[in-house]
Amino acid sequence: MPASQDQISADQSVALFHASLVWPLQLEPVLVAGGKSRHWEAFERSQKAHQWHRIDDEFTDDPGNFRERHYREFVSFLPYVQRFLYGEGRSGRASADPAAGQSPMHVFRRKDIAGLRLTLREGQAPVELHVVHVDLYFFDDLDLVQLNVEVRASDLPLHTVRDILFRFGRAYPSGWEESGDGLHNVHLAEWLDANGQVMARSDTDHREKYLGFVCQHRSPCISEHWASLLRPLVLAHSDEPGELRYRLIEYHRMPVMAFLALNAPQTLGFDDWIRIGLASMLHPDEAIPVNDPTVQEFNQRYCQDRFWTGSAAGPNTRFICNGSALTVVGDVNAAFFADGERGMLAQFRHQYFLIFLIAHLHRAALLVFSDVLVGAVNALNIRNDESVRMFKRRIRANFETFLRFTHRYWFHELSERPHMQSTFRMCSNHLRNDALYEEVRDEIREMSHYLDSDSQRRQSNTVVRLTVITILGLIATVTTGYFGMNIIAFGEGSVPERVLHGMVASAVFVTLILFAVSRSKRLSDFLESMSDERLTFSGKLRAFWKVFGGQTH
Repeated sequence: MPASQDQISADQSVALFHASLVWPLQLEPVLVAGGKSRHWEAFERSQKAHQWHRIDDEFTDDPGNFRERHYREFVSFLPYVQRFLYGEGRSGRASADPAAGQSPMHVFRRKDIAGLRLTLREGQAPVELHVVHVDLYFFDDLDLVQLNVEVRASDLPLHTVRDILFRFGRAYPSGWEESGDGLHNVHLAEWLDANGQVMARSDTDHREKYLGFVCQHRSPCISEHWASLLRPLVLAHSDEPGELRYRLIEYHRMPVMAFLALNAPQTLGFDDWIRIGLASMLHPDEAIPVNDPTVQEFNQRYCQDRFWTGSAAGPNTRFICNGSALTVVGDVNAAFFADGERGMLAQFRHQYFLIFLIAHLHRAALLVFSDVLVGAVNALNIRNDESVRMFKRRIRANFETFLRFTHRYWFHELSERPHMQSTFRMCSNHLRNDALYEEVRDEIREMSHYLDSDSQRRQSNTVVRLTVITILGLIATVTTGYFGMNIIAFGEGSVPERVLHGMVASAVFVTLILFAVSRSKRLSDFLESMSDERLTFSGKLRAFWKVFGGQTH
C-alpha cells in the first residue's frame, strides 16, 4: 500500500488525463396516435433539425475499422451482456422483423464540438480540454437517456485535475460565492468548435435566472452550456418548445470516470490518494476530514489493488471507486498502462466505461420506476372512476416495463474476468442498486396486490348482485312452473294486442330487474337477515322494509 505522507505532492503532473461524464436523465413519455413512441425514434425523426446523428456500434459499422481494442471489449462480457450491448449476431438469414436482433441500446453522437475551455476560478488562466466524444444513449422500454462527454488533456498539474473533477460535472450551482460565482462550479465553461469559436458558455453567475426558475417551477434549472449541449432535448418545466423533455433524476453532480497517468504514482501519500479518489466530493481547498468514515476506511471501502505493488518494479495501477466516481491511476512510464489499443487506457475507455454506464443505468432506471409509482399514486382519486382506471393502466404498464427491465437489463454477473466483475460489484454496492431494486420490486408488488384485491372486491360485489337476481328469478320460475301455463291468455288476442302485451311485459320485467340490481346490496342484506335464526320476525321485517328505502324506528 502507498506510504502515508503529511503533505500533498505539489510537483506532481498528470501526463495523460481522460475523463468521462455519465449523466442519466429521465425522459417524459412521447405520446403519438395509438400509444407511446420510443424516444430514440422521435429523436431520429427530428435529426435534420439538430447536430445529433445516430451511430451503429462503431466497431461493426465497417469491418475495416474493427480494431483489437473493439474485439477485446466484446469478448470481455458474458453472452447475454453482449446481446444487450451489441445485439444478436448478424447473418444472411432474413428476418420478418427488421428490428429483430438489434441492441436495445441506441447511440447518437454530435461531432461539431471539438474542445472545452474551462476557467476554473476567477483570474486563473483557462484550461483547454479536447472533446473526444459527446454521445446520448437511449434504451428501449426505459424513459431515460444517458449523456456521455469524454474529454482528455496532457501535462496538467495534479491540483488542476482535482479541481476539474470537483467543479466540472455540475448541472447547476448549489449556491453562490460572495463574488457571484456559482458555488463549487467552474467560473466559466465554454464549448468550442473545430476553429476554436465559442458555441455555448455557462451562466452560473446569473443568480436571478436560477432563483426565478425554482420559485416558479419548483424544479432546478440547468446551466446554459449543458442545456445547449442536450438540445433538442429540453428541460421538462421550461417554457422552451420541444417534443422530447427531460428532468433530473438525482443530485446535480454528474457521475464521472477519470484516468490519470502519473510519473511514479507510488510516491503519492495517503492524503494524495484521498484527494484523488474523493475528488468529486472533497473541496480541493478544504482540509481532509480525518474523522470521517470515508477517510478512515478509504483503502478498504474504495480501493482495488489487484494491480498495485507500490514498488518501482510495478505494476502500479490502482482503481478507486465510490459509486459516483471511478478513478484509475497508474504509471505513465509503463507501456501497458498508457497503451490506447491493448493497454489499460483502452480498457478504461471501453470495458470499464461500459461497466460504469450499466451500473448507473441500473440505478437511474430504478429511480425512474419509483418516480412513476409516486406520480401514479399522487394522481389517484378513488372517488373518480376515470382516475381509478388511469391509475390501473399506469401501474400495469409500469409493472410490465419492470419485468422487461429485469430480464433485459438487470445483471449481477457481467464478465468472467475477476477484476472487471469486482469493479462492477463495488460500483453497484456503493450505489445501493440491489437494495434499491428490492425496494422498487416491493413497491410494484404492493401496487399489483392492491389492483388484484380491488378486482376481486368488484367481482365479489358482482357475484352478490347476480346471486340476488338469480334468487328472484328462481321465485318467478317456480311460480310459473307450478301453474304450467300462462295465467293470462295473451296469445289469443290480435297481433297488435300481443305486440302491446309483449312490450308492456318486457318493460315491467326490465324495470323489476333494474330495480333488483339497484337494490341488490339491500336485498343481499335482507337475505342474510332471513337466514339469521337469532333475528326476530320484527327485525326481519325491518330488514325487508330497508330494501324499499324505509327507515326503522
